[in-house]
Parts: sequence; C-alpha cells; structure tokens
Amino acid sequence: MASRHPHYQVLVVGGGLGGLRAAVEAHAAGRSTAVLSKVYPVRSHSGAAQGGINAALGNHPQGHDDSWERHAFDTIKGSDYLADQPRAEILARDAPERVLEMEHWGVYFSRFPDGRIAQRPFGGAGFPRTCYAADRTGHHLLHTLWEQCLKRDIPFYNEWLMTRLVTDDDRVCGVVALHIPSGELRPFSADAVIVAGGGHGRIYAKSTNAYINTGSATAAAYAAGAPLEDMEFVQFHPTTLYGTNILISEGVRGEGGYLLNVEGERFMERYAPQVMELAPRDIVARAIQTEIDAGRGFSDREGNGYVHLDVRHLGADLITTRLPGIRQIALDFAGVDPIDAPIPVQPGQHYSMGGLACDENGATPLTGLFAVGECSCISVHGANRLGGNSLLETLVFGQRAGERAAALVGDGGSARREVALAQALREETGRLEALAARRSGARQAAIRRRLHVLMTEKVGIFREAQPLSEAVAEIAELKAHYRHVMLDHRGSSFNYDLVDTLELGGMLELAEATALTALQRTECRGSHWRVDHPGRNDDAWLKHSVATYAPDGAPHVTYADVIITRYPPMARSY
Repeated sequence: MASRHPHYQVLVVGGGLGGLRAAVEAHAAGRSTAVLSKVYPVRSHSGAAQGGINAALGNHPQGHDDSWERHAFDTIKGSDYLADQPRAEILARDAPERVLEMEHWGVYFSRFPDGRIAQRPFGGAGFPRTCYAADRTGHHLLHTLWEQCLKRDIPFYNEWLMTRLVTDDDRVCGVVALHIPSGELRPFSADAVIVAGGGHGRIYAKSTNAYINTGSATAAAYAAGAPLEDMEFVQFHPTTLYGTNILISEGVRGEGGYLLNVEGERFMERYAPQVMELAPRDIVARAIQTEIDAGRGFSDREGNGYVHLDVRHLGADLITTRLPGIRQIALDFAGVDPIDAPIPVQPGQHYSMGGLACDENGATPLTGLFAVGECSCISVHGANRLGGNSLLETLVFGQRAGERAAALVGDGGSARREVALAQALREETGRLEALAARRSGARQAAIRRRLHVLMTEKVGIFREAQPLSEAVAEIAELKAHYRHVMLDHRGSSFNYDLVDTLELGGMLELAEATALTALQRTECRGSHWRVDHPGRNDDAWLKHSVATYAPDGAPHVTYADVIITRYPPMARSY
C-alpha cells in the first residue's frame, strides 16, 4: 500500500538538545530523518539551561586529578545510589568526547587564559568539572546543534503537537500530530520514533520549566504502553527567583555565592558544613525550605518566604563576565542588581528524574520506540540529578539513541503500519470532533489550576502519607472531571485552548503516577523526602518504581532492581 503521508526511517519528536543530537546521528547513519517539534527548536527549553555541562577534562587548576571514574562516582553518590551504575559510567566516560565535539562544531565556551575550556564547581561534585559558556550554556549548545541540523538539511515539522503514538502489536508505526497553526491532524509514518519531548514540570505551580513543559510526548508514549520509571523523584531547584520562579543557576553558587537567612547567617553550615552552598540540590532545597518554615527566612505580606543569594563580594567584573544573564534576570524581574544587593530566591520544581523507562541506548520495551533527555529515565540520575549532568545526558544518550534507532530500521510491515495509522487518524479525528461539539462541562484552566495547587502543596519538597493519599484521590477526581471538559474556543488556527486541553489529559496521568509512587515509597532518598519515614531504607527500597498505564484507573506499579556494580551503597555525607 503506498503511503499518502510523510514517512521517515527515524522520526524524532522534540526539538531540544536530545532530539537534535539524535537527529544528527541518525542522519549520519544514512537514514531518512525528520524532527517534529511543538515549538521552533531554538525555543526549546534546553536553551534555558544556564550553568554548564559536566566533563572530566581536568582544565581547572584544582581539577587536574579529575577523571571519568570520579565523575561517575559523584553521579552515583549524588543519586543516593538509585542510578544504574553502568549507565552512569557511560555518561561520565563519553562526556569529554561529546563536549569537545560541541566545541569543534562551534559552541562558544568560556575560556581560561591559556585558551582551554573553563570549568567551575557545581554542587555534589568533587571537582570543578562543569564547562560553561558564561551563564547561557544551554542557549549556545542548542543553537549550535540547530545549525548542524540545518547544515545537513534535516527536515523539520515545527509547531506540530504529537497527540498519539501509534503502535501495532507492540511495534511503533509512527505518530498522529496536530498542526497548531492550521488545526490539521496528520499521521507521520516511521520505522523508529525517538521521543525527546522534555520534562513535565508544569504539573507544579512553582516551576523553572517553560510553559511548554507539560510532558505531552511522555504521556503519549505512556498511553501507548511504554512504562514510566521513578516518577516519584522530582528535583526542586534550591534557587529560583522569588515570585516568578525563574531559574537562578547553580553557577552562581559555583562562582562563590552565599546563601543567607534573615539573620544574615550562611545557614548551609547547619546542613552541609563540608561543602556549604555546593551540596547536592536536594539537600540545599530542603535546607532553604527548613529555614523558611522555621521563621528564619524573609517574608512578604502574604507570608511567602525566601532567602538571599548574595554575590556582592564577588565584584562587578566577575558578575558581568561570568553571570551576565543572571544579573539581567534579577534586574528585569526582581528590580535587583546583584552587584549591589542580594537576589531573593526560593525552591521551585526544576527537573524530573523519572520518565520513560529505557536502556543505555534509549530503547524502551516498545519495539522501535526510543526516549532521550528529561522525558527518559535511563537511569543515570537516580533519586537526585547533579547540576551539569542534564545537558550532558542529552548529548551522550542522544548520540546513542540516534545510532541505535538508525541500526534498527527496516521494513517493519508497511501494509499493517498503514492500516494502523489510518485507524489512529480516524480515532483522533473523532476525539477532537467530539470535544469541539461538547457544549457543557468543566474548563481546562480550572482543572489545571487545581492540579497545580495540590501537587505543590501535597507532593512537594516534604512529603507524608495523608497529603499524598489526598493528592492521589483528588487527581482521580480531576481525571473524572476532565472526561467532561469543554472548549471555550473552537477555531482551527492556533487554538491554544485545544492544545492546552489535549495536554492537560497527559499532565493528569503523569501527576497521578508521581503522587502514587511517592505515596508507596516509604523512605527518604534523594529528592523524595518522607517526613513520616525518616532515613534511607536500602533493604526495602533500593529499587526502581515502574508505572504501567491503565486506561480506566490508577497506574499499575511494580519494581525493578537497581544495577549496582562498582559502588556499593553507603551514606551520603557533605
């Protein structure tokens, strides 16, 4: 049967760093490759990453003894021993090659006086191994990879929202996607699909994530049968700008910034005296929230708390050369010039360690489906990601996923694929028509607001059984309301009421998996902090949670062993 719609051997869904690096690799293998992205790629959330990318280059005068083995150990220790150790070793071992590759492709890294790539310390690392381009590292990496894709004439389908991942007998056939500017639904046929759609931080009210980070691609793969892993582990960045939750890079503390409470104390001495502000993010976030809860934070008229991040002692020259973007954010959104005054900061949701379960090549249990970047769980971050490892993950595993997807492609049963795609298109068309025809019901904005509140209040930095149980029950109620949601706008062109409504369904599913696995894990590990179950429990909980989609109820949760090789679990001390 001849195809009447686009067919590619490798279709990448998502135009951030992971997706672009995968596309470059699949194209290099001689496969027909295209990228389908919800936004123009240079607007992807990867561009918001500020502080840097880790690699044991040993360029810093204090980092000559660094090695990929030490980077791997820091990653595993920082993960609270939930990372799969062989995969953390791949991340660290491949890091120098991937970073130098980006340099050769044109990334404008900051430099030491001798011309080598500059490196600075990040939290949880034993060495200054974080390479950076001032405080706009993600921006430089993203634009450089975009240029590499343009150089190779890789086709892009921009402003297309994947609404459904299509499978036939547990093998990927392609996707159905909505063209946001026109409202057209179209199937895309593919031998292999690489999902690189980013995180789902927008299930929380206070998040550093862009508005687009709803996890729509993750949810589509989940609904198609790809399991989710370790969804309970949600990273709260310790320093987001008070009031807006814009990210204030860990690079600020890496350059020597101090955290101060209302009494002018460097309070991290109480929580991590050996490394102070450069403790792992989970520890610093809890420390800040503890200070606020104890009344030692600053407070506004509504009782919202924050602390100060002070860089005045670093001097104007360092701030303007190494932290120019942070200074501009503070000036524009808080009216504060960090040269003269401290930056008000508070913890906010930042990163999802959990995501689509996959192996060291990004392969999921569905044949032909790969995942890379924040939407994936490989698992290299375990219970807590180290700063500088997320940009690295996109490049290391983007390259590997692109290579493996290219090697997998073949005929894949083209006739059956066409039948499955046609059926999926009919079903998606019917779903959207029914939604547009509905004249009464709940509004998506109200459901979304309620979801934000309950996730922030009940599935936040500090967790306990009763609020988590309430969150699980309330999300189930919101899912019931969502089944009767109605549109306020029914136009076809740029109908973001429709886009938001479609994405909300996936957000509810991901939120439910997060809350339920958090309720079931009765221990403290990394970012998951159960105040009613203090301490890490390796005997019972040294394992990954695995959530499988259930169309008519809560997900089915099972568990899988953590892969431990060289580094037996031990207590974290900082």
